[in-house]
Amino acid sequence: MIRRNERGQTMVEFALILPVLLVVIFGIIQFGIAFNNYESLTDGVRAGARLAAVSRQSPTPVADTTARVQASSGLTASKLAVTVTSDWVAGDPVTVSATYPYSINLLGIVVASGNLTSTTTERVE
Repeated sequence: MIRRNERGQTMVEFALILPVLLVVIFGIIQFGIAFNNYESLTDGVRAGARLAAVSRQSPTPVADTTARVQASSGLTASKLAVTVTSDWVAGDPVTVSATYPYSINLLGIVVASGNLTSTTTERVE
């Protein structure tokens, strides 16, 4: 029985699986970044809606709410689009919405892109 030399077999197998493993790892990282942005966006919108609910007497409630969403989210303010809708009457709803772009990029190829959106409605006090 002749045994063949198996030196290098592990290195060849590793070289074959490495690109697939790297794409999966980079995909997980990119998805994690997008999910973190979504969570930050949601947190900022909640903080903005809470401020809007209690700022009926403010002379500029929409500007105050927009500033709070931008500050609380920690996202790039120039990419963040905030919409505040209300009649500013006690008991009426105030709706705060925000969108933020995302892009999942794997090794230079954009796999998915679009806008993250979050909306919160509270009652004006």
